[in-house]
Amino acid sequence: MLVSVIISTYNRPDALFSVLNSLNNQTNLSFEAVIADDGSSDDTLQVIRKFQKISNFDILHVWQEDDGFRAAQIRNKAVAKSSGEYLIFLDGDCATFPKFISKHAHLAEKSYFVRGSRIMMSESYTQEFMNSKVRPTSLSFLQLLSLWWRKKIKRIFPLITIPLGKLRKLKQKEWYGVKTCNLGMWRKDFFAVNGFDEQYIGWGHEDADLAIRLINNGVRRKEGVNAVTVLHLWHPLNDRSNLKENKNRLDSRIKSSITRITQGVSQYC
Repeated sequence: MLVSVIISTYNRPDALFSVLNSLNNQTNLSFEAVIADDGSSDDTLQVIRKFQKISNFDILHVWQEDDGFRAAQIRNKAVAKSSGEYLIFLDGDCATFPKFISKHAHLAEKSYFVRGSRIMMSESYTQEFMNSKVRPTSLSFLQLLSLWWRKKIKRIFPLITIPLGKLRKLKQKEWYGVKTCNLGMWRKDFFAVNGFDEQYIGWGHEDADLAIRLINNGVRRKEGVNAVTVLHLWHPLNDRSNLKENKNRLDSRIKSSITRITQGVSQYC
C-alpha cells in the first residue's frame, strides 16, 4: 500500500531537513511525503526543493498564508492533496529510524489507529544533531544508550523493540496521550470523521479531538510504543494563548458522541 507521511512545519527549515534526511533511508520506500506548511518563509521552500533532488521518495509541498497557528487546517489541506491509503502524521521536528514506515505498515490494522511514541532530545544535542545532518540510521543502540546516559536524549526504553502482541490494545478507547507528532491511521477512517476540526486555532488539543471522534466512530487505539519511536528535536514552547479556549472545546467534545465535524477536510476535496 502507498503511505502518505503528512509532515507539519513552520519556519524550521533546518529541523525539516533533518526529518526528510531521516526518511530518505527507509527500508520501505512505498510512501510519499506531504509537507503541511503553516505559512513558512521561502527558506523552507528552498530546503524542500534542494531535498527533492536527492530524495528517494516523492515530496509535495502544501502551503498556506501565515495567519497564526492553524495546524488543523494545513494538515487537512495536506491530506486532501495526498494519495496514500494509509496516513502517518509526523511533526517537522521528529526524526525517524529506518524501519519507521515498515513498522507502521506492519502495525496497521482495520479499524485501528496507531499511536507512536517519541523521545525528546536536549537543546544542546538538537543543535549538534542538525549541524551534523546525522541520520538515526547511523546510531547504534549502544550510541543511543550513551546519549541517554549523558542526558542528551530523555529516555531509552521506547527504543527497545518488543513484540507486545495483544498488549498493544489495552487502551482501545483511551484518547489521552494521542499526538500527531507520530500517529498512523487509515485514510478512510480520517475522512469518515472529516479530519481535523479547524475550529481549533492556536496550539493544543486538535489531535486529542480527532482521537475522540475516531473512537466515537468505532476506530480503536493501538499502541506503537517499542515499535515506532521518533527522536523529537528540542524547541521552545509554542504560543499557548488560545489554550484555554481549545481546552474548553475539548471538554465539550469529551462529553459528546460526535464523530463527524463540519469544518474539516471535505472542503478541500
